[in-house]
Amino acid sequence: MRISRAFVLFAVVIATVTACSSGDQKTDNAAKPSSQAPAPSAAPPSSSAAPTGGAGAKEPCALLPAESVSKAISAQGVTSAPGPVQDNAANGGKAKTCVFSLNGKQIGALAITRFEGNKIKPAEMIAALKKAKAGATDVAGVGEGAIFYVDENKTATLAAAELSNDVPVLVNYTGPTAMKQEMMVPLVKAAVDAN
Repeated sequence: MRISRAFVLFAVVIATVTACSSGDQKTDNAAKPSSQAPAPSAAPPSSSAAPTGGAGAKEPCALLPAESVSKAISAQGVTSAPGPVQDNAANGGKAKTCVFSLNGKQIGALAITRFEGNKIKPAEMIAALKKAKAGATDVAGVGEGAIFYVDENKTATLAAAELSNDVPVLVNYTGPTAMKQEMMVPLVKAAVDAN
């Protein structure tokens, strides 16, 4: 159930950036989870598999090892597995995800969205997310701009924007509200720095 909420939230983030990068044109398809690849199977998670899609993007599971999530939540045995891939033609966003689990339960997801051919600036991405997410707070020292918020689905997200090789990139980690901002900052910072 939590995997579904994390991916719905991920789709909302993509839709928000779509609205920002394409003016007033909004498409219903941008926020529909059905445009995503199938969810990972129920097989035990492994960090060795790699999804396709998202040209030029590094694999999220390679950017943030499961051991880093274990350290952040002070629990041993966190595993990772590639999650859905979503390509959004409306804004050029090509997203890959990595799902983190503990004892067979999803505890978070890292999404890396690259906007090839879209000249949206990191500050514009963060401004669009702040506008869409009431109560979002700025986070210093991560990427070229970052915010933290808790949404109506009771999930927490830390999202950072940056330019990587002149390509706008949005990096976000979504987890349960038990993961506070200070727990997520090192995770997103590590993924941003490795990207």
